[in-house]
Amino acid sequence: MAEGDTLLNAVIGGVASILLAFVPFSPVLGGVVAGYLQGGERGAGLRVGAYSGVVAAVPLALLLLFGGILAGFALAGDALLGAGVVLFVGVVVVAGLYTVALGAVGGWLGNYLKYDTDIA
Repeated sequence: MAEGDTLLNAVIGGVASILLAFVPFSPVLGGVVAGYLQGGERGAGLRVGAYSGVVAAVPLALLLLFGGILAGFALAGDALLGAGVVLFVGVVVVAGLYTVALGAVGGWLGNYLKYDTDIA
């Protein structure tokens, strides 16, 4: 059973990921924060880390959506529009998987740090 409020911990981890976006693999760090705060079993840390990745992916998705709309206007009527849409969808999927998967890894690590090391 989890010790913390999953939604709150996921939001805290997601915000940490966003604030640390200048650091490579920042979703891992946000996941560590969320997993450490969550406590409970390893699966709970993994789950809340993935949720923090989803929270961190929202601003990224909005930014990509805005860029995609601008590119669509720039390519309107052009034969490249279809290729641009396919590329855009691929980028969104890969970016989402990146943040969610690394957040989950971070959540697992955060839970590990809480219970199996002397850091706490």
